[in-house]
Amino acid sequence: MDAESAGSVKDSIAPLIEITGITKRFPGVLANDDISLSIEKGEVHCLLGENGAGKSTLISILSGMTRPDAGTILIEGTETEINSPRQALDLGIGTVYQHATLVPTLTVLENLILGNTKGATLDESEGRRRLDELASILGTDVDPNAVAGDLALDEQQVIEIIKALWKGKTALILDEPTAMLAPAGVAELGKMFQRLKAGGLAIVFITHMLHEAIEMGDRVTVLRQGRVAGSIGPDELRSEQSERLRDRIVEIMFGSEATELGDVAELHVDVLEDHPDQGSLEKATSDAGGRSIGAPILKLDNVSLEASPASHGLHNINLTIAEGEILGIAGVGGNGQAELAEVLAGQRRVDSGQIHLLHDGNLQRIDRLGVHARGQMGLRYVSDDRRGEATVGSMSVSINLVLKKIGDAPFWRWHIMQAGEIQRNAESAIENFDIRTPSADTNISKLSGGNIQKVILARETMSNPRIVIHNKPTHGLDVRTMLMVRERIRQMAAEGVSAVVISNHLEELLDLCDRFAVLSKGRVIGIVENGPDAERHIGDLMVGGTVS
Repeated sequence: MDAESAGSVKDSIAPLIEITGITKRFPGVLANDDISLSIEKGEVHCLLGENGAGKSTLISILSGMTRPDAGTILIEGTETEINSPRQALDLGIGTVYQHATLVPTLTVLENLILGNTKGATLDESEGRRRLDELASILGTDVDPNAVAGDLALDEQQVIEIIKALWKGKTALILDEPTAMLAPAGVAELGKMFQRLKAGGLAIVFITHMLHEAIEMGDRVTVLRQGRVAGSIGPDELRSEQSERLRDRIVEIMFGSEATELGDVAELHVDVLEDHPDQGSLEKATSDAGGRSIGAPILKLDNVSLEASPASHGLHNINLTIAEGEILGIAGVGGNGQAELAEVLAGQRRVDSGQIHLLHDGNLQRIDRLGVHARGQMGLRYVSDDRRGEATVGSMSVSINLVLKKIGDAPFWRWHIMQAGEIQRNAESAIENFDIRTPSADTNISKLSGGNIQKVILARETMSNPRIVIHNKPTHGLDVRTMLMVRERIRQMAAEGVSAVVISNHLEELLDLCDRFAVLSKGRVIGIVENGPDAERHIGDLMVGGTVS
């Protein structure tokens, strides 16, 4: 065989993308440590691992956002340097990031053709043609004139995928695309994967949900502490039962600690034991999972918030949350959950109705108070926007831990910052919440999403809260961190600290909560007690039924 023929054979069997020895260091962190793996055409390659395992750094390198310190990237057998996101797109590699990149004030079409010009003008006609083509491939309908900020989360996700595919005809990288999706949205994403695979596209799918990796993936690679800990190929994924695959992945991911995490990893909830009838919340007569439920701590009376083109608003919300109770807010995403969280936190003022919080032995009206005043009364808020709203990326971990206490003792005295107190507070939080950071002085933007979430949880729960509003508290978290957050909520409830938990994942609510308020179009359409039939009752309400 001559050299030309040998080269041709090599190219025909070369992986679509092959990375070898990829290493990347940041100050105090070895993010990727000699990583090697292959990505094949027509396959979904799932990347799993704890927060901080190196997944985001690796895809940042593949998408041209970060350059490796060592290692090589081969595309169809040819060594290639990816020096910028534009070069990655020119090579056919499109990326959908965990956090939205759409410009909310622009239309769908304007977002998609932004940067694609003919001369000095946007090529609108070509953009519409390309949009129709990609929408057809994905099996979805897209309104090119819809304003991006008005779309529901699952609709925005579709546009993000189309945007990544606009020039990305080789590989599609998705960083936790299901973290903010309801189950129906996840199912639709799985159908899109099948269509894209049929066209020969390679998909790199980062997820923390093991059942998603098993159901959607053709190949699984597990990263641990920046290295490849193990992998499962197509033959094993197709031949083994799901239960054994889950055990195998958890073993690779956690080693000797796998036994205690196995059940949590899949996030499947066993049938829950029936709770005793809670009766009236006006007195401490009930028990939830062995916890005492006390008197009302938070009451919403006919709370309303005006609707807008992008929001259903809130309509005559009446809720009572008791001391030590965990109340879940269920419903399809985009039905008022975000508005309810912001109203409770004090970030938005109600248009009508009243909110009362138990303070100094009495229910006191708080609907005209701001975030800081409510915080001083013991109401805390864990936001779902961890990088935007909840933290300041350019500031240190230690300062972010006291963001809501600026000017307050003991961290400030006579308007002077007390560096020693702030440092001691940070060291305590880092130890108690297992925050993986090079130091308390590291900018919080350098941490993984899960560790940023730990910082937020520590800040909101360390200093005597009475009730905590958790808005999607575990989205995008690895198994270990998810378990830690849930256990923290339970422990606090056992100590009498109430919680309102908003989540897109019904199994999470069933695992945590005593009761559920089901939202639809900004209205509470039913209250469901936890128990064996809770899932069915919630499902009936979500599709327009009633609680029997």
